[in-house]
Amino acid sequence: MDPNRYANLTGLTRRTFLGRVGEGLGVGLGSIALASLMGESHALGATGREGRAPTNPLAPRPPHFRARAKAVISIHLAGSPSQHELFENKPVLTKHHGQPCPDEYLKGEQFAFIKGHPTLLRCLYDFQRHGTSGMEMSSLLPHLGSVADELCMLKAVKTDQFNHAPAQLLLWTGDARFGHPSMGSWLTYGLGSEANDLPGFVVLVSGDKTPDAGKSVWGSGFLPSVHQGVQCRASGAPVLYVNDPPGIDRAARRRMLDAVNDLNRIEAERSRDPETLTRIAQYELAYRMQMSVPDAMDITREPPEILEEYGAVPGQGSIASSCLLARRLVERGVRFVQIFDWGWDGHGTGPNDDLVTQLPKKCGEMDRPVAALIRDLKRRGLLDETLVTWGGEFGRTPVAEFRDGKKDFLGRDHHPHAFTMLMAGGGVKGGFTYGETDDLGYFATKDPIPVNDLQATILHLLGLDHQRLTYFHSGLNQRLTGVTKPSRVHESLLA
Repeated sequence: MDPNRYANLTGLTRRTFLGRVGEGLGVGLGSIALASLMGESHALGATGREGRAPTNPLAPRPPHFRARAKAVISIHLAGSPSQHELFENKPVLTKHHGQPCPDEYLKGEQFAFIKGHPTLLRCLYDFQRHGTSGMEMSSLLPHLGSVADELCMLKAVKTDQFNHAPAQLLLWTGDARFGHPSMGSWLTYGLGSEANDLPGFVVLVSGDKTPDAGKSVWGSGFLPSVHQGVQCRASGAPVLYVNDPPGIDRAARRRMLDAVNDLNRIEAERSRDPETLTRIAQYELAYRMQMSVPDAMDITREPPEILEEYGAVPGQGSIASSCLLARRLVERGVRFVQIFDWGWDGHGTGPNDDLVTQLPKKCGEMDRPVAALIRDLKRRGLLDETLVTWGGEFGRTPVAEFRDGKKDFLGRDHHPHAFTMLMAGGGVKGGFTYGETDDLGYFATKDPIPVNDLQATILHLLGLDHQRLTYFHSGLNQRLTGVTKPSRVHESLLA
């Protein structure tokens, strides 16, 4: 056989054939099939929301309806604090302290660690009423008490997960399994970002310890990866690998980036792959971030009285620094700031996770800066347009854990049926308590808020209809609130 003819035949592989079919139309056979299965807009890399600029997937976008908030600061206490020690003053629980838990509470119940028949454990701290609203809080939270009239307390949040990782995934991605986009990703997908030189979605982790569910709680899942959260550090380089390597100046970096982007644009025209457009946008953002991120993350620029108010020390990756950084980021247009603070898993297996030593320590670290954040946002006129959320992934049991029968320390097991979260600003009622639990604080008895309802309500506050904010994936129009269970907005919370 003629060697040239043989080379031509072997070069015509199946991949080459499929890529060349339809070349005259500007698409391949795979693109044609994909378009018929998914609809033309998805096959061409559109996001499912009309009008998005293809060259800038983070361009600001109008909401579905008038938004009450423009940005979110979420403060997640990973491990989950005990609502009984902080917000649930239950005289009946105190009265029956040390007695066996009534059988009707335990029927069909599954605990993470408790074995046998547990005993009731009273609230360990005194409670005071705060503000004109008379909101009741533990003595462990004097600073939050000082801003009680700005807080909306949700006492009957509930989940269907009782282990950390799946509960964190459900809270932040709408599904207890890996692979779904986080809330911050959904928000930048739906609304874009007003921060031209900063990521639209920033993550701050106190002490550099990630949650049990890992970085999936700020991942983009099946959304284009430009929507994933960017983790910034409080010490050292704020974002790893953004700075120029030795020997490369900014002009050289610009020339290299232009050349790479030219190649990516050629590929984007050929393949219509949204991830190629994402790559261009990410490279450009990284270039701009080299100048903007160090400025935004430098809290030494803050007046001494502000540092003192928050209790923030430059260079320390504390929750105080994270709260101050969150304010600096939202005032620069960042859409979603997610703060994770580990150390709230109060099982009572030792002094590092009990209710007598560890819980007061963690409250002392958190209480002051969170209250300072709320006051600071209000002073700057940002609280009305910034929704602050606070809480863990579930609650703690009204019964003592006493793991392996040891009673040297006091702790509580994981509890999915009712827990407390706080909101402030962003269109929610201040000085307002919503929902109730029974006499033991075991079950939600009035105005329960399942996790997906909470997500629907947060989206609503930002002007997004959770049923309309969708992305076609695996044959379904996926939503943050899921596609199998009905969810609703709790309008009673809205100011």
